[in-house]
Amino acid sequence: MSLKIKDIAKMAGVSPATVSKAINNYHGVNETTKKKVLDIIKQTGYQPNFSAKSLATKKSNLIGLIYAGKVNVEFTHPFFTEVVTAFKKNIGLLGFDILMFSNENFSQDNGSYLARCKHFHVDGCIIITGEEIEDSIYDLVNSEIPCIGIDLVLDGPHSSYVMTDNITLASKVVQHLYLSSVRNIGFIGGQQDSEVTKLRGQGYLQAMNQFGLEVREEWVEYGDYYEDSGYTAMKKILQAPVRPEAVFAASDMMAFGALMAIKEAGLKVPEDIRLVGCDDIDACRYSAPPLSTVKQDKERLGKLAAYMLNDLINGKAELKPVFIDSELIVRESCGSLINKNKITS
Repeated sequence: MSLKIKDIAKMAGVSPATVSKAINNYHGVNETTKKKVLDIIKQTGYQPNFSAKSLATKKSNLIGLIYAGKVNVEFTHPFFTEVVTAFKKNIGLLGFDILMFSNENFSQDNGSYLARCKHFHVDGCIIITGEEIEDSIYDLVNSEIPCIGIDLVLDGPHSSYVMTDNITLASKVVQHLYLSSVRNIGFIGGQQDSEVTKLRGQGYLQAMNQFGLEVREEWVEYGDYYEDSGYTAMKKILQAPVRPEAVFAASDMMAFGALMAIKEAGLKVPEDIRLVGCDDIDACRYSAPPLSTVKQDKERLGKLAAYMLNDLINGKAELKPVFIDSELIVRESCGSLINKNKITS
């Protein structure tokens, strides 16, 4: 017969909670009692299950990972892959495992993230931004379960978020192009209702207005952060009576799509149109020409998310949002280099 925690507790003459504390090496159990419990576990070959490990503290050491939205980012997206990898590494060092939630509806609870989190007793959640965010995300965020958003504004009682300073990010691109004597600048954003697109669009408009540059409606298009949408958006921009001198795409993948559309039109980058992306994924260095981009600190985003969530789980009452700086990486697609060496600004 398989032993249970209550059987070990009976053998040791202690409570199941004391057994759980001894197993997890928590304070509150004297060394004599702890040794007695551990000796019995060794002698009997007892293997503590998930419930036993979490009984004493009501903590599971599980973190829920949610890719939010009816249209969510895919696991193959390079930016979020790197951010989640950094989060996974650091939350693991803090003693947590990750449980990934599907965003497909459960028939029992109509897809409630809160119900699922309670079912699995997760200690907290990391939520990756998507589009058309489900109402059930906000039910979770407004609950007692700690949540940290990445590129997603969360304002629940036990939540916060971390994101790149997207307004300044876009302003850096326009400022660099302006200093390179470029005046006609287009913009390709992600989905129009995306928080990140709104902020990058705001930074683009603010900088254009600051330098007295004309914003032409036919030079502003929107996609979904992937190549095909960048290709389609750039094709539309090229149909304008006058083409821009440069285009800033809100993701590198859209910039790659735009690059293809420019080449198909018989034009050259950067000679005819300069091009700048965003994220600095590895492929930027190997495109033809190498893509200028804005580098987000993906390692820092993931690490901060892990430490902030850990603080919320361990009782820190309130954490303000954190905005991370970015770095403009100038490569040949900007037309600003005399040689092929990478420079930063």
